[in-house]
Amino acid sequence: MPARLPSWAWVTGLTTGAIAAVVVLAVQADQGTKPVAATTRPSASATADAKPSAKPEERKPAVPADSGAGRRIVYSLGEKRVWLVDASDTPRRSFAVWPGTVAPDPGTYTIGKRTPATTGSDGVPVEHIMYFAQKSGVFIAFSNAVDGSSPPPAEPDAQTGGIRITKPDGKALWTFGSAGTTVRVVE
Repeated sequence: MPARLPSWAWVTGLTTGAIAAVVVLAVQADQGTKPVAATTRPSASATADAKPSAKPEERKPAVPADSGAGRRIVYSLGEKRVWLVDASDTPRRSFAVWPGTVAPDPGTYTIGKRTPATTGSDGVPVEHIMYFAQKSGVFIAFSNAVDGSSPPPAEPDAQTGGIRITKPDGKALWTFGSAGTTVRVVE
């Protein structure tokens, strides 16, 4: 009859195996992504108590009064902002922009040519390009950088007509602004 192992040998073997499994899992976990601490400081209005507070309602900028009526894209030169306005005059989206060095004159335009992707005059790959004006031989269009970056400051003598927007806003504008869509430029 074969020799029987004592119970202490079984317990020792199982314990050793469990410890080895925990060590393997700990090493794998240590190689994963690590949480990053926030680098922003709390605002001056932050309170010391831990009571949850209601999130303040985000104030959306109003569509400029002199921007026309109906479905349109509104571009404010002074506010450096665009609104996508539906047929019932309800703003569906609003976002900040980075204008080029050549600005269109205030007035009413329409989206003409749409180009899915190209390289901007500053050498940056751009997408969702929607041309709507021309001034001093420079074409003016909305676009977003493919990598989502904002444009670097233009050279003082550069003639750029690209109005850059963020990548998510570029997708929204591309969907909203088909060829023939009205663009109203206001001060």
